[in-house]
Amino acid sequence: MGGTRVVLADDDVLLREGLASLLQRSGLDVVGQAGDAEQLLALVRDAQPELVIVDIRMPPTNTIEGLQAAAQIRTQHPEVAILVLSAHAEAEHAMQLLASGGGIGYLLKSRVTDVEEFVDTVRRIAKGASVVDPALVRELVSARHRDDPLEVLSDREREVLSLMAEGRSNAGIARQLWVTEGTVEKHVRSILTKLSLAETSDDHRRVLAVLTFLQAR
Repeated sequence: MGGTRVVLADDDVLLREGLASLLQRSGLDVVGQAGDAEQLLALVRDAQPELVIVDIRMPPTNTIEGLQAAAQIRTQHPEVAILVLSAHAEAEHAMQLLASGGGIGYLLKSRVTDVEEFVDTVRRIAKGASVVDPALVRELVSARHRDDPLEVLSDREREVLSLMAEGRSNAGIARQLWVTEGTVEKHVRSILTKLSLAETSDDHRRVLAVLTFLQAR
């Protein structure tokens, strides 16, 4: 997996250089850096990266320029994986991008402190996985707590659903909960049935189906 071509976009030069150094040391190939959305879009055209890592807030207004650029990249270059970094869990803005297919990630910047986990996440997204920060999952669930469509689920099914939404495989969920993979598969089938979601063996579509369901309620 080493050698994945990466473009970084963040107006914080120190953070950007630190990320670039970290990724290079981990065997990824940082082929460009951008300080604003316009530079990022030009770099994606010219450098043809496999993965873009972009801050959600970019100049000139520092609101959601990075997210808008990410959406544009997804439309124009659907083969490019995208990891959005944010200082806050902003569910409302992230949902549309997360629902656009595989190779998408949304992480809080605080996650970057765990270097090994962060690099592993970058690699997974580059391979086509969808990875969602647990804080975003919690926000989605709590925002819909009053008329909770997840009431049909058991406590264990909610646990499994939360881990599914973080992008974990059945094997990963089994390790986390200290149960067999077969038990997790039964829980997943039950969750999809109770939520009237079509079964699929495709990991990221399962995650996106759950997130889309949460968003729609």
